[in-house]
Amino acid sequence: MILPVDVDGLRVIMRPGALRLVDTETERLGGSRVLLIAGGSAAAHGDTVAGLLGPRLAGRVTEVAQHVPAEIAARAVALAGQVRADLVVTIGGGSATGLGKAVARATGLRILAVPTTYSGSEATTIWGLTEDGHKTTGRDPRVRPATVIYDPELFATLPADLVATSALNAYAHCVEGLYAPDATDRTTGWAVDGIDLLTKGLDMTGHPDAAAVRPHLLLGGFNAGLVLGATTMGIHHKLAHVLGGTYRLPHAATHAVLLPHVVAANASAAPDAMTRAAMAMGLRKGDRDVAGGIWTLARSSGAPRSLAEIGWSSDAADDVIEAVLAAPPANPHPIERSWLRDLLLAAHRGERPERTIPG
Repeated sequence: MILPVDVDGLRVIMRPGALRLVDTETERLGGSRVLLIAGGSAAAHGDTVAGLLGPRLAGRVTEVAQHVPAEIAARAVALAGQVRADLVVTIGGGSATGLGKAVARATGLRILAVPTTYSGSEATTIWGLTEDGHKTTGRDPRVRPATVIYDPELFATLPADLVATSALNAYAHCVEGLYAPDATDRTTGWAVDGIDLLTKGLDMTGHPDAAAVRPHLLLGGFNAGLVLGATTMGIHHKLAHVLGGTYRLPHAATHAVLLPHVVAANASAAPDAMTRAAMAMGLRKGDRDVAGGIWTLARSSGAPRSLAEIGWSSDAADDVIEAVLAAPPANPHPIERSWLRDLLLAAHRGERPERTIPG
C-alpha cells in the first residue's frame, strides 16, 4: 500500500522505505532548522534521518521517556528556542511523539511524525505531561502533526511483546470510541475498521511472513488514532493515565492489561457498542463476549496478563480510586467506588473476565 493521502486534514504517507522521504517532506513543510527527537530504540533511525537532513538539522533530542516528564519537556522546549528551530521531526512511539507535542504546544512549531509503534498518538490533538507523579492531558490543535510518515520497515525489529501491547493500546481507543458520548457515524466507522484490522494483525502474531502482518496493525493503529482524536475516552484511559503517571507503569502494557476488564465492567451498559465490537472481531453470531475475546487475543499475542505482573500493587487501589473519583470521565457505566474497586482488582489478578454479555 502506497500513500500519500489527506485523511481528515492530516497528510499521511505509508510505504516501505518512506523514512527516506523525511528530507523531502521537511522541505515541503518549509523546514530549514529541524529539531529532531529520536531516542531509545529509535536512535538508529534518528541517525539515518540526521544524515538525510544534513545542514537542515539544527538540534537533536535523544532523552525520551514515557508519559512525557515535565522536566524533559522543558529541556526540549529550551533547546528548540536555542537552535531557532522551525520544525520538529519525531521518530519513535508515543513517548517521542508526545515530547514533540510538548514542544509544539509551547512554541507553535509544526511536527512531522514518524511512528515506530501502533499508539496512534500521531493522529490526534491530544497532549500529555507528567509532573510530581500526576499526568495532565488536554487537546490543542497546534500539537497535531502536519505530516505522518509510516514506514513498515521500521517495525521489523519491534519486539513481539511491544507489538502486542502497542496494538492493544490502539484497540482500546477503538473500543472506547464505540461507546463515547460524542461518537458519530464517522468515528464509529473508524473504530469498527480499526478493531477489524487490529484483530486480524494480532491473530497473525508469529506468522512466517511478518511483512504481511504489519499493514493490518499500521492501518488499524491509524484508525484508532483518528478515533482517539475525535471522541471522549472513558474509564479505561483515565485508569491508564493514573496508573502510568503515578506508578510509572509501562504505558502500552497497562492498556493491554486493563482492556478486557474494562470491557467486562462496561459491557452491560453499552450493548450496542459490544455488538459492533463483536462483529468487527469476527466473533460468531450470537457471541458478544468481547471481553473474553480480547483477553484471549492478548494472551495468544504475548501481552502481559495482570497489573501485578507489570509492577502495580493492589495496596494502592484506594489511592487510584480517589484520583479517578476526583475527576471522573464520561463512561457508559456509572463510576461507583465498589464497581471501580472490582475492576481494578480483576485487572490486578489478570484472570479471564467472567462472561458478561449484555442482554
